[in-house]
Amino acid sequence: MKAQSVLVSATLGVGLGTLLLPAAALAETTVSPATTPVGGTVVLTASCNPKSGDAIFHVTGPNRDQNVRSTTAAAGGGLSAELFTAGFTIGTYTVTATCGDGTSAGSATFAVTPIGGAAAGEGANADNTGLLAAGGTLVGAAAAGALALVRRRRHASTLA
Repeated sequence: MKAQSVLVSATLGVGLGTLLLPAAALAETTVSPATTPVGGTVVLTASCNPKSGDAIFHVTGPNRDQNVRSTTAAAGGGLSAELFTAGFTIGTYTVTATCGDGTSAGSATFAVTPIGGAAAGEGANADNTGLLAAGGTLVGAAAAGALALVRRRRHASTLA
């Protein structure tokens, strides 16, 4: 009976890890370009399902704390919004996105430079290290549980 509960725990751990790893890979917010001059435009994109409602992009930085709502479907999937940086202070800004169903779509950063400043680059991707670590931990725990179960069965069979 005890071996059965270990097997169920291992299976549950593998299942949860399998669910969390793809969610971490899919939850993504990007800002393109990653650097723009004052008065430039950046495109905010979140990997939200448009059917789940609006995406809310929360922009924070040296002189900003504002929300930008989007219902615009992005060309590559998800939702996007354009943000005009006139009136922004030079510095780094963080964008966090929340999908209409309440799930987080991660975060990204962009920099506002003086006019004639650094050239625009590629958008910054979200950091999903926490989700990846949680999924990896669950998969590792399930594998360790399965290995312990196999060793116990082998040990029990050699004693019999």
